[in-house]
Parts: sequence; structure tokens; C-alpha cells
Amino acid sequence: MRIDSHHHFWDYTPQEYPWITEKMKAIRRHFLPAYLKREIDACAIDGAVPVQARQSIAETEWLLGFAKQHPFLRGVVGWVPLIDRGVGGLLERYASVPKLKAIRHVLHDEADDRYMLREDFNAGVRALEPLGLRYDILILERHLPQTIQFVDKHPNQIFILDHIGKPRIKDHVMSPWREKITELAKRNNVYCKLSGMVTEADWQKWTSADLQPYVDTVLAAFGPKRILFGSDWPVCLVASSYKRWHDTVSQSIARLSGDEQDRILGGTAVEAYRL
Repeated sequence: MRIDSHHHFWDYTPQEYPWITEKMKAIRRHFLPAYLKREIDACAIDGAVPVQARQSIAETEWLLGFAKQHPFLRGVVGWVPLIDRGVGGLLERYASVPKLKAIRHVLHDEADDRYMLREDFNAGVRALEPLGLRYDILILERHLPQTIQFVDKHPNQIFILDHIGKPRIKDHVMSPWREKITELAKRNNVYCKLSGMVTEADWQKWTSADLQPYVDTVLAAFGPKRILFGSDWPVCLVASSYKRWHDTVSQSIARLSGDEQDRILGGTAVEAYRL
């Protein structure tokens, strides 16, 4: 089974999505399940995992509603307020919905780079593992040192790192990302998404050769058994079509065995999210 482990939906308005700037005109419109279905069908992908793009319970409910309507949406990465999780038993209530597989918080937008080390936030994260929920880590390269500390607080929690930790691909910078991502990968409870790379590269001029050193680094660090393919559609459209990104990933892992390629393109997502 082939799975796109990372994409988004939205009914676009400037007020709801202020991070979609004027230079991102390609994605300043609606993106709904029927549009994604056309993209994944063209690439022979069997299922997909929508990920929250707004930090609200309404967003989580919206995505779960889509997942209920559309069988190809195999699971959801939603949002609940982990710091104030006791209000109404929200975490426990949503954990009972079978297609909710993970929780994500947009850590890289927090003013405090050490937000993830707050005790109240970690108390919320500690509640995920008994409920069978994963946690998606969304950070920038500069957050990797504290991410290692964060993960070490939760040795039994399954984590999934989004967008390979957002290295500075446009500037062709490998260090200290390479060393930190390799250190993080020593934690066997961390998976890594091969996603979100083209938007960290030069949107107009990127080539597969620009990306390959970063792909090779995560392959060496995590191995195919802990790497998941994700499109980051429709965000990727500012720099690449869906098919171009899918084909770029396929080509970048072509030297691997068939079984290893199958893990990255679907098997790892099935395991990590328990799809």
C-alpha cells in the first residue's frame, strides 16, 4: 500500500491562513479532498493522511469529517490544546475517534524556541502514549537541539518528524543540521517524513541534485524502516507539482531494494500511524 503521509486541506481565506503570503499565490485558493484524489490517483497512491493547518478544534473536527466521508483518507493528524487538555476531556474524547492517529502543534511558530520543553506542554504529551496517539514534530533546523531533549523526556512515545527538520536547502547548508538530525535518529521512537523539502529549496531553480545530500543523510540516519513519504500538498505547489515531487522522491531512493522503497512509499506510514 502506498501512502501520502502529509498533506493539508483548506477553504482559503486570508484571515484563516495569514501565513500564506502574496508570493504564495498558487495556493491562495480552496484545496479539498476531490482535488487531492486526482493527484494521488495519477501517482498510484492508495491513501493519504491529512495534517492540521490551523490550531483549532474546528480544524480537527473538519479533517475527521473528511476522513469519515472519504475512505482513501486513512488517518488524521489533528490538534488539541495539550497545555489545557483537561477542559472537557478533549484529548480523551478525540482519541476515541478511530481515524485520529496523531496530534501536532506548530512549534516553529512559537515565540519561545524552548516552548516544547515547558512542563505544562510535556504533561500533555505524556497523555498521548496511553491513548495510542502519535505526536508530529514541526520545527525548524534551529530547534533540533531542544527537540532531542524533548524526545528524551518521552522514551515510549512515538514521534514523527515533519519535513526532515527543515534544513537550509536553499543555501546548501548541511551543518549543523546533519549532525543534529543524525543524533535525533539514534532514538528509535522517532520516524522522519521525507516531505516539505522543495519549499526549503529555491522555489524556481531547485533540482533533485540540490535535495539528494539531504535525502542521503536521513536515509543513513533513520534507515528506510523509519522514513515516510509525504507530499506537503498543496504547500508544495509553490515550488513543484505533486507529480514532480513524487517522482523526485522515487528517483532519489531508486538505488534501494524494492522492499525498502515500499517501506518509504507506504509501509512505514502504515506502521507509524497504525493505519
